Order: sequence, then structure tokens, then C-alpha cells
Amino acid sequence: VQLVETGGGLVQAGGSLRLSCLASGRPLSNYAMGWFRQAPGKERDLVAAVSRSAGSKYYADSVKGRFTISRDNAKNTVYLQMNSLKPEDTAVYYCAADLTALDSATTDSYQYDDWGQGTQVTVAT
Repeated sequence: VQLVETGGGLVQAGGSLRLSCLASGRPLSNYAMGWFRQAPGKERDLVAAVSRSAGSKYYADSVKGRFTISRDNAKNTVYLQMNSLKPEDTAVYYCAADLTALDSATTDSYQYDDWGQGTQVTVAT
């Protein structure tokens, strides 16, 4: 599946952004989805993940209560709503897809099969 992220940009601390990930090529409903981020000089980390049906979700501790992952399988799109943004949220954000028969959120990055090109999020102080 091909993935394209949009919605990144520059925002002031405390502000909000909504990232979108549009999938094409195969039905999104076949995939568990995740959002990762990578800051300069750091490893790529899982931020949030959602199961195929959206019945199961995972959030990294650093974003709990501030970020919300959601999906619309009819629109082949996954979203990441980011509120109360902090400078430490600055990173390139990637969408990823795990082709799976399970209906659970995938937390192991090695299980993800396809990745988007990333979108830059910069949070200014």
C-alpha cells in the first residue's frame, strides 16, 4: 500500500495540528496503522497505533492525553490529532501500515510493512 502524509507545518507551543495519511493501492481495512516520529539525531519512535477496526489503540506515554489517532476506512485515511503541542514534539512524522489478520494495535516497528515519506512538524517556543 502507498502512504502519503499531509498536515505537517510550523505551530506555536500549545497549538494543534492534524496529520492525515492517505492510503492507496489496497483497502486500508486490511492494515493496522501507526504513526511514528523521528527527531534529528534520534531513533524513530512509535507515537500511536490503531487496530484495523479502531477498537484497539496505543499511545506512547509522551503523547497520552494530547494526541488522538483515528481512522476512516471508507476514506482510506488515518489521522493523528495533536493538541497542546510542545517543542519536544518537533520531528518528522511517518505513517506506517501493518498488513495483518489480527485486530490489534501493532507496537513493534519491525512488523510494519509500508511507510510514507514523512511530514515535518515543528513546534516553536
